[in-house]
Amino acid sequence: MLVRCKQFGGNEAREECAAFTLAEVLIAMVILAMVMAGLIYGYAQVNRIAEWSSMSLAAQSMASQGMEQARAAQWNAEAFPYTNGPGTTDELPPTNYTLSGSNYAMDVPATGTPFYATNIITISTVQSNPPLRMIRSDCSWTFPLTGKIFTNTVVTYRGPDQ
Repeated sequence: MLVRCKQFGGNEAREECAAFTLAEVLIAMVILAMVMAGLIYGYAQVNRIAEWSSMSLAAQSMASQGMEQARAAQWNAEAFPYTNGPGTTDELPPTNYTLSGSNYAMDVPATGTPFYATNIITISTVQSNPPLRMIRSDCSWTFPLTGKIFTNTVVTYRGPDQ
């Protein structure tokens, strides 16, 4: 800003010369501080949301991985004699799946200690004729900035020999 003053001589010239007062400078500094605080708060929120999104995506991937492992299990409902368990005609019994567990490290790029999640795979019988089972994979994880627990879930149905 360019300020021009007319000089007539004497003391009345100094009274006509315009400039910023102390109150105007303080108000401008307060407005600048509020704008800067808003920008810093916005940056922190965007960073937190990006971190939550990456952890949620990693948990969804882990739940999908557990689902695919359960879908890959052998289930032949027409085999005789009927047996269940690993290496038999029914590796998908209606119970908690053997690949369920806790302390799985999540695929989140970070420095320091890894983030852990719990993946629980539940198989339940929907109907027996025709045979149909529901596979549910729940991945629970804790967001470190807030300490809240979140769960990502994948559900599908499966018939024998699918």
